Amino acid sequence: MGLRERKRAATHQRIADEAARLATDRGVSGTTVEEIAAAADIGRSTFFRYFDSKEIAVAEGFTTPWLTMLVRALAEQPAELGPMEAVLSAFAGFAGVVDDDPRAIIRQTAMSQASPGLQAWTLQLFARCEEAIAATLAPRFPDLVPGDPRPRMTGALVMSAIRLSMDEWLASGGEGDLPKIIRDALTCVAIQPVPRPNVKDLAL
Repeated sequence: MGLRERKRAATHQRIADEAARLATDRGVSGTTVEEIAAAADIGRSTFFRYFDSKEIAVAEGFTTPWLTMLVRALAEQPAELGPMEAVLSAFAGFAGVVDDDPRAIIRQTAMSQASPGLQAWTLQLFARCEEAIAATLAPRFPDLVPGDPRPRMTGALVMSAIRLSMDEWLASGGEGDLPKIIRDALTCVAIQPVPRPNVKDLAL
């Protein structure tokens, strides 16, 4: 990106980070656009040039940092690893994210599930991450063909495993080992080769 795009991306992320921080401390309803703008050192009108609502900014702040970390970690895995091997290896560093502040993750997850608006935007962010995971993992399929569903299917299954693991962890009050729960869920994911029609079928 050029300098202007980098500055815009940095401002966008700063607003989302401050929105998440304030909402984690005060709740979504207890946080105003004006407070988020002040914390991000911007004006109210500037806030609305980046986000349509505080809920969108909060959802971005809750989910984007660790989703970005996941996609970056996937891209850094050794080239010889297969798709799911790369996914499991990438999650090796996820424990550190949870250990930083597990209570904050619990509060953020609970708020996201309790708010229909936050939940809807979080699901949209998950869908974006599915696409990013698919694009990152596609080169790891040695027999990839045009229209191959496996990269996108892998991205969807990975994000489903994460979401279900988070639900399980939240239900336990955060007492379980979230990275282990996610790893256990991911080990259930197996991607099979795309079936190829045999010669007899083609003749018919």
